[in-house]
Amino acid sequence: MGKGDRKTAKGKRYNASYGNARLKTVTKAAGTAAAPVAKKVASKSVAKKAVKKTAA
Repeated sequence: MGKGDRKTAKGKRYNASYGNARLKTVTKAAGTAAAPVAKKVASKSVAKKAVKKTAA
């Protein structure tokens, strides 16, 4: 379970290979823009109690 073990991430780094233990991340090209993500608006409605005015 060390540098020579091809089934571990450490062994993959040592052997300069990729696999299930060390996945190769795919980066997007710099010129392409992703679709904008719509942010969810927190719609917490705070209902205040109606204040009853008493006649003096």
